[in-house]
Amino acid sequence: MSLITDSLIVRGARIAYRDHGEGEVVVLIHGTPSHSYEWRAVVPRVEQAGYRTIAYDLLGYGSSERPVAADTSVAGQTELLGAVLDGLGVTQATIIAHDIGGAIGLRFALAHPERVRRLMVLDTVSYDSWPSSTWQKIIDEHLDDYAGLPQDELDQLLTDQLRMTVHDTGLMTGETLQAYLAPHQSAVGRASFFEHQVRHYDSTYTEEITDQLGTLAMPVRIVWGEQDQWQPVAYAHRLHADIPGSELVVIPEAGHFVMEDAPERVAGEVLRFLGD
Repeated sequence: MSLITDSLIVRGARIAYRDHGEGEVVVLIHGTPSHSYEWRAVVPRVEQAGYRTIAYDLLGYGSSERPVAADTSVAGQTELLGAVLDGLGVTQATIIAHDIGGAIGLRFALAHPERVRRLMVLDTVSYDSWPSSTWQKIIDEHLDDYAGLPQDELDQLLTDQLRMTVHDTGLMTGETLQAYLAPHQSAVGRASFFEHQVRHYDSTYTEEITDQLGTLAMPVRIVWGEQDQWQPVAYAHRLHADIPGSELVVIPEAGHFVMEDAPERVAGEVLRFLGD
């Protein structure tokens, strides 16, 4: 199921997005290696509960444009988030954000607290938690010569990584696995994956906001898969300790893509957060 229905031009680049429903605005930001597809089990439930939901593919990801010279770092994507909201006429929203999306959400909430009503981060990168050891190995071995990497080898590399994102590896097969692989199965897709995603796996963007986490004033909920192999749950507890008044929810038998292992639980946590 693709969530994407429309496109808009933001700062000269095409952003693929979905904007449905009425009421309080909820913006969902995906992680990497991913796109808005990861929210397919969550967005319909939030819409049905009476909220206006906006999900979009980050610049250089999914169905959004992949400009060669674009800044698709966490910092660049944070600025883009503000421009996307402006383009859709949104002054304030609740942000639900996963993985690097969580870093984007945290940075945006710190820079523009008046625009963030609530913030939920799920299995987010933080502090010095990224890139994980397996991604660092990929960076070391392939970032400078990915042009020569055959498609089948990239597919296998991504498949191995994606199966690490779920506690139940049987979930990352068939149509689901193919949906995550699809954006990278072309020459442009391969180049974009390394240039727009992997090249920006850099903890500088999270380490430089560590001292500011205590100033977050809006409600914050931290949701984490207990079996996350990329972002160990210890980071969830550290964030919880550093963000005053935050709530922490640890979901058992779930990995980094917690919305794949426990879609109903994640949707329920989002709705409870919105209802608090």
